[in-house]
Amino acid sequence: MTDPTAGTAGMTLTERPDPAPGGNDVLVEVHASGFTPGELSWPGTWADHLGRDRTPSIPGHEVAGIVRSLGYGTRGLSVGQRVFGLAAWDRDGTLAESVVIEARNLAPLPGDIDFTIGASLPISGLTAWQGLFVHGRFEAGQSVLVHGAAGGVGSIVAQLAREAGAYVIGTGRAADREAALDFGAQEFLDLEHDELADIGEVDLVFDVIGGEVGSRSAALVRAGGMLVTIAGPPEARPAEGIAVDFVVEADRAQLGELATRVRDGRLRTRIGRVADLGGAVAAFNAPERAAGKTIIRVRA
Repeated sequence: MTDPTAGTAGMTLTERPDPAPGGNDVLVEVHASGFTPGELSWPGTWADHLGRDRTPSIPGHEVAGIVRSLGYGTRGLSVGQRVFGLAAWDRDGTLAESVVIEARNLAPLPGDIDFTIGASLPISGLTAWQGLFVHGRFEAGQSVLVHGAAGGVGSIVAQLAREAGAYVIGTGRAADREAALDFGAQEFLDLEHDELADIGEVDLVFDVIGGEVGSRSAALVRAGGMLVTIAGPPEARPAEGIAVDFVVEADRAQLGELATRVRDGRLRTRIGRVADLGGAVAAFNAPERAAGKTIIRVRA
């Protein structure tokens, strides 16, 4: 990609040489890749950590694949190992046949988890985990309001919170009700037709929407509670609580926790569309919205 203003319409399929791993890197043979459209607005997509232009850039940050070579000094992973994880924000990404990633950003992918599932897990799963347990300081018995509870992040928040002992209230559009309840919400509120204030006070709000919804949610946080958001700095803060906005980070141990839950059936990701690499551009520019994450299956 070369044009920051073109959005997904600016994607093209092209030939690039295989990258070479540097120190503490691994070269991963990509089997499946996840892509978040919002990354096209992130500075790191177009410039390196020093602000230098790095176009044409390869998007995509979620990956599942096989380690093919190790950079100098790399430890903790081995050639031939199945892995999944996150590519750095300011380096070329995973919508490619191979990608170089820092070893610390990857975790082993168990053999009984499909690469497609593995690629759908890192951003949504780590965002949910960190928002609940790291930044949100969740404790069993608390009530959690999850905006977008049928979406990629919200559905995982709902599942993790319910498993950890929360009373989960999900929100979304009316069409999302059954999916949100299926993913663990015990109540559902239609943001288009129901009154958000009718929910009453909650211990933790997990906001993926921001704007007016995020601002109105601040008033629902009880004294000592938390508003956690990934939609940017909150415009309103709880009167007697704490507001936190954060950017997800790679974490091998947390990826392992997520994989364990996928293996034993406690956690599901929501995949809406799967395409091959040749069909990636069309998949990301499809006129109809997919109910879940689009995953590119690079290798069969």
